[in-house]
Amino acid sequence: MNDYLLPGRFINSDHPAVVEFAERARGAIRDPVQVAINLYNAVRDGIRYNPYVLSLDPQSLTASCAVNQPENYCVPKAILLAACARHCNIPSRIGLADVRNHLATARLLEALRTEVFAMHGYTELYLHGRWVKATPTFNRELCEIFGVDALEFDGFNDSVFHPFNAQGQRYMEYLTDHGQFADLPVDLFYAHLRKIYPHLFNGETLNMRGDFAQEASLASVP
Repeated sequence: MNDYLLPGRFINSDHPAVVEFAERARGAIRDPVQVAINLYNAVRDGIRYNPYVLSLDPQSLTASCAVNQPENYCVPKAILLAACARHCNIPSRIGLADVRNHLATARLLEALRTEVFAMHGYTELYLHGRWVKATPTFNRELCEIFGVDALEFDGFNDSVFHPFNAQGQRYMEYLTDHGQFADLPVDLFYAHLRKIYPHLFNGETLNMRGDFAQEASLASVP
């Protein structure tokens, strides 16, 4: 279990900015389950979701980088939650999976050329003797735009994506789980992205930029 408590290259739980964020999020609470809930909510809503900030710089994937950004995508947010948990003595690891997203914006789907979102990141926390999944990806404000409830985490049940939105439309489904890791397998991560989205990569530049929340609002996504 030490591998899931010690700082890593990406889950750098000992970084001062991560420590400050974690301490502020958990407050005076020391019960591990409530601490995990507080950390989850802080990461989910404190950092807006925007898939367009994906970068080829590995440093952008670290918890210490994510904590200083106002917006980010699923992998850095999951890594930040894992780092905060480790600082609070909760074992954590990062999970990666390919998912199908049916309610992305038209522009994002056009950019990806597929409904498959490769290397979606989630966190697993070791609580009350077992691993529990936590997915702090979509902030509450963005969920309101898409017409889905914000994904809650209670520390006991797996928190993954809702399969349907409030109107009964299919929302997300998991396709392939690449496994769970003590730290981000960065070579595997980027290699799989290049395999699934070769058209996005041009030399060392990723050709995908935008404001996802504004885009969704203007498109009046249900």
